[in-house]
Amino acid sequence: MNLYQYENELYDKGIKYIGGVDEVGRGPLIGPVVASCVVLPKDFVLEGLTDSKKLSEKKRNLFYDYIINNCVAYGIGIVSPEEIDEINIYEASRKAMLIAINEVRKQLNLEYILIDAMPINIDIPTNSIIKGDAKSVSIAAASVVAKVTRDKMMYELDKKYPMYSFASHKGYPTKKHIEAIHKYGLIDGYRKTYSPVKEVIDEKINNITHS
Repeated sequence: MNLYQYENELYDKGIKYIGGVDEVGRGPLIGPVVASCVVLPKDFVLEGLTDSKKLSEKKRNLFYDYIINNCVAYGIGIVSPEEIDEINIYEASRKAMLIAINEVRKQLNLEYILIDAMPINIDIPTNSIIKGDAKSVSIAAASVVAKVTRDKMMYELDKKYPMYSFASHKGYPTKKHIEAIHKYGLIDGYRKTYSPVKEVIDEKINNITHS
């Protein structure tokens, strides 16, 4: 797959500022959902860039630094776990994307958006591409920026609460993580509408009721 196909077609039409948009963090039990919008220069090349989930952590971090230092502009959108519980993860992901896009719009006149899989309502032409993070260089760059940004938050949480092993699972519902929340309980930032978290809340209520 030519990662530059979508961008090149737009460049050929005279469109200069193309925002690639992606989000990360729909599945974790804790923490925010994070989106990124990245505008790359026309001559941008980064060998090996693809969907952030397919990259090693070391490579992701190297790519993150390169993208941040060589992009035209980027924006980050963050929606809290409390708001995820309130409006649902799908709408929270969409909101995070819009925040990231608007951050970029403060910096330049964004002309077109390539977005990973999710349609959004905005006054800029968009193309929602299924598995876009493996098909568009701009979306791939956004996926790396979003992923590394969120992972950094999980490392900070791990320093405060090492018993939950956030550094290893990044908040996703692994066996080890679920065992930890049953053993140590819930800290601030858990998504209370997610099933494994609800189970812990129900367990606590049952214990109080029957004690």
